Amino acid sequence: MTDTPRPEARAPRGFTDRRARDLTAERKILAAVAEVYERYGFEALETGAFEYADALGKFLPDADRPNEGVFALQDDDEQWMALRYDLTAPLARFAAQNWETLPKPFRRYAFGPVWRNEKPGPGRYREFVQCDADTVGSARPEADAEIIAMAVAGLEAAGLPAGSAIVKINNRKLLNGLMTAAGVTSEGQKLVVLRAVDKLDRLGPDGVRLLLGEGRKDESGDFTKGAGLNAAAAERVLAFTAAGAGDRTGTLDRLANVVGGSAEGDEGLAELAAIDRALTGLGVGAERAAFDPSVVRGLEYYTGAVFEAELLLQTTDEKGQPMRFGSIGGGGRYDDLVARFTGERTPATGFSFGVTRLAAALKAAGRDLAADARGPVVVLVLDQERMADYMAVAGELRAAGIAAEVYLGTSGMRPQMKYADRRLSPAAVIIGGDEFAAGTVTLKDLDLGRELASGVTDNAAWRAERPGQMTVPRTDLVAAVRKIVEAQP
Repeated sequence: MTDTPRPEARAPRGFTDRRARDLTAERKILAAVAEVYERYGFEALETGAFEYADALGKFLPDADRPNEGVFALQDDDEQWMALRYDLTAPLARFAAQNWETLPKPFRRYAFGPVWRNEKPGPGRYREFVQCDADTVGSARPEADAEIIAMAVAGLEAAGLPAGSAIVKINNRKLLNGLMTAAGVTSEGQKLVVLRAVDKLDRLGPDGVRLLLGEGRKDESGDFTKGAGLNAAAAERVLAFTAAGAGDRTGTLDRLANVVGGSAEGDEGLAELAAIDRALTGLGVGAERAAFDPSVVRGLEYYTGAVFEAELLLQTTDEKGQPMRFGSIGGGGRYDDLVARFTGERTPATGFSFGVTRLAAALKAAGRDLAADARGPVVVLVLDQERMADYMAVAGELRAAGIAAEVYLGTSGMRPQMKYADRRLSPAAVIIGGDEFAAGTVTLKDLDLGRELASGVTDNAAWRAERPGQMTVPRTDLVAAVRKIVEAQP
């Protein structure tokens, strides 16, 4: 008789397990952002994890067996379904399906996991949580401005200090006007120009100038063919990208000198001017939302305004080297998505961010929400014959709204204290024979212990007000525990 082989315990590639600390941080972000979105009048919407594969459009290169880019399966009716790739395609399907009964414009926000069948790598997962807000049915630039202002407010509500991030705004119509002014006619050449502009932060003006011309050889010796623009056209493109310094009004004036005169360029300028007026009315200045002509995103997707939220803080990589954190979210106007279902162009605009990436940005900004996570108060068991009494203590704490648990292992006091510490418990409740006889409880302040053990010295006043261990009357249990729980540093 042969033994049945045991499976290896392993998570699938590109998927990750998350414990309470990470989940707590994620929930805090979503709760804070949702409160902002609802204050702006956006309603919550939740769609199913699966969509019919043909509804996901460009993400399905193989229509007969759509298994690239998404995770798909064939239902018993032979229709292909796929796990949603993002939250926008389900919104487009929902809007098209329910358009007659929806309030128009339709304003919704949504958050939840999305799945991408892509090669995983460091920090690149096949499943992650997104949070979106969109307005469907309004072509007004003020709808874009409101989404931008809401993104700014949402990021700050999640914990990013004011001034640590900025939303940069551009308009695809300006880019199209620039192509006309630079004499670019073919779609292939246009894409090369826009991709060169997108590398401005990394390569600087000189590197982009080479990519706009004949091409550029990198440090490894690899050569990238350029767009083939003449010198005058290349300088016009660079002047366009450099027009973003200063306030929004000044940026518009400089952009008008580069792209003004073309139909699309003038239309894009008018839309940005309306966005500027609306943002000003909403109290969002250029230090929080600025016009930046170098923003290029969603070349085959966005039709008007585009915007990208960027972390401004200096951050370091795993080796301690300075690095640019980059984008923490983005969005724009997409007027063609709903038309895939209805045949009629329906204006829409929205903003999206990845929750895990925003949590990483908050950590880089010195606001690690996961570090704030706390487990329950742990009631130690020192007398197995008094389990009902220990359960009563935990029940009393829970009834008062304090998370608590009774230790249900079989170890002694020292391992129980270690358990409580690993649970990130703010406090341990100790009731032995002496405490039972005297009608008291002993409380161990574990937050204080962690603070002292870490050698932190900038919370002297906080430490001075709280003893590491105290014995209080049994009747004062809830009040004493609450004081510890609510006094986190």
